Amino acid sequence: MDRREAIGLGLGCALLPGTALGQAHETGYLPGDSEEFITLWPGTPPGGDGIKLDLKVTDAVQPDGFHVRAVSQIQTPGFFVYRPVKPTGLAMLIIPGGGYTSEGGDRGGREIAQYFASLGIISFVLRYRLPGEGWKRRETVALQDAQRAMRLIRAGEYGARSLGVIGFSAGGHVSTSLAMRHAMPVYQNVSNADQLDARPVIAAHMYPVVTMGAGAHPGSLEKLLGPNPSPEAVAAWSLEKHAGRDTVPSFICLAADDDVVPPAPNGIALFNALQAAKVPSELQVFESGGHGFSLHWTQGKPNAAWPKLFLAWAATHGFRV
Repeated sequence: MDRREAIGLGLGCALLPGTALGQAHETGYLPGDSEEFITLWPGTPPGGDGIKLDLKVTDAVQPDGFHVRAVSQIQTPGFFVYRPVKPTGLAMLIIPGGGYTSEGGDRGGREIAQYFASLGIISFVLRYRLPGEGWKRRETVALQDAQRAMRLIRAGEYGARSLGVIGFSAGGHVSTSLAMRHAMPVYQNVSNADQLDARPVIAAHMYPVVTMGAGAHPGSLEKLLGPNPSPEAVAAWSLEKHAGRDTVPSFICLAADDDVVPPAPNGIALFNALQAAKVPSELQVFESGGHGFSLHWTQGKPNAAWPKLFLAWAATHGFRV
């Protein structure tokens, strides 16, 4: 029995979705994708009784050949592992965005993992369940998956001495939820791994969805909380209202001209709340870049500096070799 089989029996399953059906790769696979996938839950994920989803992947190839894949109908959450040639002991859980309607396969996903892995940071791209796809307690499913992923990474043989998280857009809502609610009981323990800490050392929230109130991204709000959320639900998941001293040190990055997720009630409001709660935090606002710039769309522009700015900041908070 090799290491991946042992992890599969003890923690999750190390098969790519579809492998059990005899497929060489999952739907939408591209050369260069990680072939190491660890599922999060043995059997049916929490709140999933009766749910049967067929993975859907769309691919919008850009004029320059860059792929923009969107993944939805996620029955089997897990994470893809991108291993560096020269590991440093640093590790990053990467949470793509997509308005809680889908998840990016490349933007805010694979390209980020490959970049960090090139620097010696083992990277894990989270495939989390989407709240509008029938799961019970829909507002908690992405946080359940993020917490469980952190614990499985710590339980696995990854050499993850220092583990951070980075989320993009709606994935930034997940990373912020994890930074604030890493200890919140949102699922029942299913293995010994669930006794481990889900707290990241540092967190980065890229052009994040934060509020569910005034200034919310409409699609994220509807998918997370449903079409007619109560005022209590809106308040509970407006994360700028929940910064506390146990919130993880956070780096926030966005563009001033973001017209999809307005900066003032989202990323900037989050930074102000963290500062008020005396949580170590940094805010980087670029003049331009729009929404979803990730890495590919920063080439030759000032916002291409964000990864180095983030890593320089993270090094001052324990995320360093």
